[in-house]
Amino acid sequence: MRKQGKFLLFDNTVEFASWLDGTIVSRRVVLVQNHHTFQPDYAAFRGNNHFALMQSMENAHLERGFAEIAQNLSTFPDGTIAVGRSIDKIPAGIKGANTGGICIEHTGNFDAGGDTMSAPHREAIVQLNAVLCRKFGLSPNTNTIVYHHWYDLNTGERTNGTGTTKTCPGTAFFGGNKVADAAANFVPLVAAALGAAVPAAPTVLAHATFIVNASSVNVRESPDGSARVLKQLARGVHVDAFETRAEWKRIHATEQHWASARFLLEVS
Repeated sequence: MRKQGKFLLFDNTVEFASWLDGTIVSRRVVLVQNHHTFQPDYAAFRGNNHFALMQSMENAHLERGFAEIAQNLSTFPDGTIAVGRSIDKIPAGIKGANTGGICIEHTGNFDAGGDTMSAPHREAIVQLNAVLCRKFGLSPNTNTIVYHHWYDLNTGERTNGTGTTKTCPGTAFFGGNKVADAAANFVPLVAAALGAAVPAAPTVLAHATFIVNASSVNVRESPDGSARVLKQLARGVHVDAFETRAEWKRIHATEQHWASARFLLEVS
């Protein structure tokens, strides 16, 4: 892993997956957004300017009034993966689909007539989607893996490509940007990668969703007020509960992350 400022760069999905496995993500993640940058495209990538491109993208987003770079993750033509906005922060990728989302920007112009996706880039995109599905317990389908093109830019409603939309992630992205294209050409690749390279953990269903109803809440490694604090959750963060012990809720599907129920308000 390489680092410049807040940006992290991983040589491949195996290195990224190892880092992600050790990263605590407190917010609920139910969507993996796929985008293309359009600009910068392949011509802007020189093989050694990953951090410069990340900074230029952040600068462009700041100029548009964003607080920081919009995407959590970026992929590059050489198969590398960068972290921009923290994984634990809601992205600014798709109006109407940011809460609960992870935003990935794939560097390049994948509209028809644009860049021809490189083999390392193609593999990284598939594997990265699989790694994220494994981490967050998602079954690969067109409700968990989504394209920007499927959402109306003005209303934020999912229209599956009608209304005012972008072509993102590109009209030639893995055979097209329509829902049917993703179902036929992209999702099966992610599912195959999830089964072969990164086996999915058994699905554990949440029994309720809660919102943090205090200025901050400690996440502890056991249901005990004296247990080690792993992280703090800010007011308004949504979490799923997978187990209840007395006045405590386990808010991770597979790990021992506990929060006091006194500071959690159940939502429908």
